[in-house]
Amino acid sequence: MAKVMTAKVKLQCPGGQATPAPPVGPALGQHGVNIGQFVMQFNERTKEMKGTTIPVEITIYSDRTFEFITKSPPAAVLLKQAAGIAAGSAVPNKTKVGTVTAEQVRKIAETKFQDLNARDLDHACRVIAGTARSMGVEVKG
Repeated sequence: MAKVMTAKVKLQCPGGQATPAPPVGPALGQHGVNIGQFVMQFNERTKEMKGTTIPVEITIYSDRTFEFITKSPPAAVLLKQAAGIAAGSAVPNKTKVGTVTAEQVRKIAETKFQDLNARDLDHACRVIAGTARSMGVEVKG
């Protein structure tokens, strides 16, 4: 008999550091999933990306089993790491908080390409550059 999907949950957890505390515990607990098992598997799969926010999409089945897919980190997180800043600008059109090079934007676009709605790498670079602009991060080059 085929498994019947009962829910699909999307979360963002720190890579290699997920815990049963919120947001993971309440989101999975209401569906009867073994939270400890998920945390252990997630931390094992993302141990090389320690501390980076990782989006995860969890498919929960009627027999309380689950599968999950990890995505690439959000563009804003990667841009903050590349620029070496803690947060984006509150007023991005007036106050610039950091700079990134065109090469750094290209590396971020290569990392995010599978999760972006872009036809090629140049288009993906423009998407990432637009995210940088909206955060108050200047793109040089």
